[in-house]
Order: sequence, then C-alpha cells, then structure tokens
Amino acid sequence: MARDLEAAQRFYSAVLGWEFRSTGLGEGVSVACHDGVPVAGIGALAGRLGMSVAWMPYFAVEDADVTAARIRERGATMAVGPLAFGRGRAGLAADPAGAAFGFWQGRVVRDWTVGREGGPAWLELRTRDAFAAAIFYGEVFDWSGGPPGCCTVSYEQDHVVLRHGHDTVARISGGALDEDPDPQVRPRWHVHFRVPDLEAAVEAATRLGGRTASPVETSPASRWVVLADPEGALFTVVAPQDGG
Repeated sequence: MARDLEAAQRFYSAVLGWEFRSTGLGEGVSVACHDGVPVAGIGALAGRLGMSVAWMPYFAVEDADVTAARIRERGATMAVGPLAFGRGRAGLAADPAGAAFGFWQGRVVRDWTVGREGGPAWLELRTRDAFAAAIFYGEVFDWSGGPPGCCTVSYEQDHVVLRHGHDTVARISGGALDEDPDPQVRPRWHVHFRVPDLEAAVEAATRLGGRTASPVETSPASRWVVLADPEGALFTVVAPQDGG
C-alpha cells in the first residue's frame, strides 16, 4: 500500500524491472508484471485506509466473513473490513503477535506466481513463536485441511514451511521481539523479490530516493539485502551468488 502510485511505479520499475497495467479496482490500483506474469499489486490506499506504507501479503480465501470470524475467535485483530473491493471482498488484520496481513475473496489471476518464476522469491513471517503462528494461520486459512491442491505445512530446520505443490510460498521463523521498535526485529511479514544483480538493484533504489535497511547477507546460493522505498516500505531483494 502506497500513497503516491506513480512514484511507486517509477521506483519499482527501475529497481525490479516491473511493468504495470491497470486493474478493475479503479485508478488507484495497478498490477505489476515481470515478463508478462503478474507478481504484485500496488494501490494508493495507505492514506485512505489510515495505514502505513508497507508491503503486505494477501491470502486467497473462500469466504471473507468466515475468515474474519476465525481471526477474531483466535484473539487476533481485524483492522479493516471485510469490505467490497472491485469484484471481490478484502480484509486487513493483525495476528496475535502483531504481524499485519490481508485476505481476499474473489477471482485470483490464474498465472499469478509466488515462489517461482518472476514472483516473490518467498514470503517470510518473523515472529516470536513460529509454532504458535503456524497453528493460527493454519486454522484461519485451513492450511493442510483444505481440498486437494491446497497448501501443505511442514516443520524443517527450525522453520515452518508452507508449500503449494512443489513451490515454497512462505516460511515462518521464530525469535522476533514483541516490543522492539525496529521493524526488522518486531513480528512482521517480509516480502522477498528476486533480482539478477544485487548491486544494480541497490544502486537504482538509492538513486530514486530509497535506502538500504540492512547489511548484505549471504548463503552458499544467494545474496540479499533489505531495502526501503522512498515512502519507507521495506522489502528484500535476493540475487544468485554468482550475480552482481
């Protein structure tokens, strides 16, 4: 959610190579595409909804009202909605640890990709208690209990991993501090995007008013860094180890 849609489009087009197209949700919302594949949405909604500028994951649901009721029943907070939005219904909420997320009832673009191709590399929830978070989200969204083809949840190397088919779409990690003012530490969903060249992405971001919000980190396969866009929204860019 942004305040200035045109500025956000210019920034993410330069940093991530995205192109933008209009949606049926009005002039204030656009869909970002990478090589013709939809990967994210940007809406000039932060001011209207009284929310901070931020990247937020949205989870598809069958019934927004049922989802909202499950969220409240489990001690979490409904912040907005559910309300009519375009041809669907949407809601914004915060889980019991305070991490914000959204949900969407309506048509989902068939080739929208998460965890593969040009989509987000993955979604990661950093929270206090990964097991408790997995139970909360699993019960709210019926993970593992849904129809065939639904997501599956497993516990691997101190992380809870959510998969859709063979694609890892989300990871839940424990250890975040509940009251820490640093948004990198307190519970929140982190969105990771793939880039071919880490240094080129950082250069484009800083040239257009963004900033780095973490040191560059490495693994045997990849390198990544947290960036903030000009309005302060945090996101992570990930490049292969042999990239720039």
